[in-house]
Amino acid sequence: MSASYCSLLYLAAFLPAVILLYLILPQKARPILLLAASWFFFWSISGTLIICLIFSVFVIHGIGLKLDGLKSERDEKLKNPGDRSKKEIKAEYQKYMRRFLAIAILLNIGLLAFYKYMGFTVCNINSVIKLFGCKAAIDIPSYAAPIGISFYTMQAMAYIFDVYREKIKADRNFFRLALFMSFFPQIVEGPICRYSDTAIALWEGKRIRSNDFLMGIQRISFGVMKKIIVADRLNIVIGNIYSGYKNYDGAIVAASAVFYALQLYMEFSGTMDIVIGSAEIFGITMPENFSQPFFSKTISEFWKRWHITLGTWFRDYIFYPAAMSKPLKKLTTNARKKLGNHFGPLASSSIALFCVWLCNGIWHGAGWQYIFYGMYHFSFILVGNIIEPFVISAAQKLHIRRTCKPYVIMQTVRTFIIVCIGEMFFNAHGLRAGFEMLGKILTDFTPSSLWNGTLFKLGIDKLDILIICVALLIVLSVSITKEKKISLGKWIISRPLYVRIPIYYSIILFIAIFGAYGTGYVPVDPMYANF
Repeated sequence: MSASYCSLLYLAAFLPAVILLYLILPQKARPILLLAASWFFFWSISGTLIICLIFSVFVIHGIGLKLDGLKSERDEKLKNPGDRSKKEIKAEYQKYMRRFLAIAILLNIGLLAFYKYMGFTVCNINSVIKLFGCKAAIDIPSYAAPIGISFYTMQAMAYIFDVYREKIKADRNFFRLALFMSFFPQIVEGPICRYSDTAIALWEGKRIRSNDFLMGIQRISFGVMKKIIVADRLNIVIGNIYSGYKNYDGAIVAASAVFYALQLYMEFSGTMDIVIGSAEIFGITMPENFSQPFFSKTISEFWKRWHITLGTWFRDYIFYPAAMSKPLKKLTTNARKKLGNHFGPLASSSIALFCVWLCNGIWHGAGWQYIFYGMYHFSFILVGNIIEPFVISAAQKLHIRRTCKPYVIMQTVRTFIIVCIGEMFFNAHGLRAGFEMLGKILTDFTPSSLWNGTLFKLGIDKLDILIICVALLIVLSVSITKEKKISLGKWIISRPLYVRIPIYYSIILFIAIFGAYGTGYVPVDPMYANF
């Protein structure tokens, strides 16, 4: 089975079959069906590597129960401490719990590092060896990684951290925990769910309600439109420019950077629509992963709207623990005295922010361009935090209202340009290629190449541009309604049948007629599946 949720095999065979069986089976059997379907789905795209997923479930299930057992022992001893102080007992059990937490981290992150970063690490070790004139080299390992390993590993870590912090109780039901970890709509590209988000609801086996079904189908249709009308249509032209950027001037390279940013958003957010819509059919509410990111006025705001579950994971499990650690708390106290209330806390929070963005870059891939990508966004966020008081002061002195439309538009356009450049490095074939592409934009920009026909020799024509623009206008319109907290989907299903039917048929026809498939089109693979 294809890893793409936009494939006919998933949309026309697998998902309908699971829905039909779910409707037939009694409530108690439905969670088992979802687990069986999820493991079958994962096995069909990763084969025997499903053992890695099951291993991860065994680890967090066993260690979660051990952590709960230690907490129960501690609480019993605290009731009758005897000659020992309560503080001493807590410290002793905290030490034991940290050891088991470390084992869970080592096993899960170790497996992720082995599959995802071993080749990159060995390659860089060989480069260092070569620098010292040594001819010996380590063989670079080559093997396939389980699809979605970064996503389910982070989900596993969130669960075990929350058990350790006593935010949730460890789940004694292995199969419920397994379903939470491997639910088929989310296993490839997320979103990264917390145990409290979906685990209990998944195991309840609720009946499928008509409103949930209709809302889910609408959401899936919207995601399919984004993917096959825009993302797939842009795939050939982006591939041609990124692989042969040396043959084109800066304007064409800049266009490809914009195209890629749009393609990435349409593919990833479109996939999230299909994923969240699939879950909604079964009455499962998954966390949103996007919130109109291109409406952002700053890079910091952009990352609160883009890949939201990844950002909140890094915030809760890296930024806060680092910022609240004793050394950084001490640094904050000392820096506040010397630098004031703005720059003092900024000193320590910047260190925590650096850790977040280093991890963010590495999480996205094994390559220096990904690390640069993380540092690129870290730099803009850091600079934005540093200069914010000066920007506010300058705006006041110049009598600029920061909420006025021209200023907001300027901020939004600036942020979009920064994002496009960052994504260009992200997609470039190596860090050097990214800098060469940026150099082209800055030193060899010929605007006329955008309309002299050069673009239309790269796998796209005027009709394609028109179709893309229409689809983008539809997405923009829906995004505006979402920004205003209006649910277009709920509005549609509340309309009479004679209104709904034409809308549904229009969506189906638009996708069927203008979707990018057939001769000449190469559908884009799931862009986040290997992260």
